[in-house]
Amino acid sequence: MIAIANDHVGLELKGVIIELLEERGIDYKDFGAYTDERCDYPVFALQAANAVASGECERGILLCGTGVGISIAANKVKQIRCVVCSEPYSALLSRQHNDTNMLAMGARVVGKNLAKMIAEAWLSGEYEAGRHAVRVAQIMEIEAQGRL
Repeated sequence: MIAIANDHVGLELKGVIIELLEERGIDYKDFGAYTDERCDYPVFALQAANAVASGECERGILLCGTGVGISIAANKVKQIRCVVCSEPYSALLSRQHNDTNMLAMGARVVGKNLAKMIAEAWLSGEYEAGRHAVRVAQIMEIEAQGRL
């Protein structure tokens, strides 16, 4: 199951991503926002990130104006590795090399078709482990201990 969340700017793009998830038969849980009324993205990032960190959802997709703020908020939750992407190649490699469990995109940065391409690349990516596992473990150690 994919957690999905947004702020007011990301609302329209969330509809595009939900349509993609439904086309692919992927279950999702929508953590809001549900209107285009101005709101604070950290509230929604936290809810979705907690769902991913707890295992309620396998991964998550976040949307705001640039993707930056909402990704920063999500990355404050332990066990979250959220990447902000504006093109598919980085989205795919973030899954393959970094085992990212959340993707953030900016509705003011990417259009609908590009957002779908980014999400498709990220959703299709599988973590390769191998040489990358050492680096992911180091990232998690920094998160847990503040040092290597």
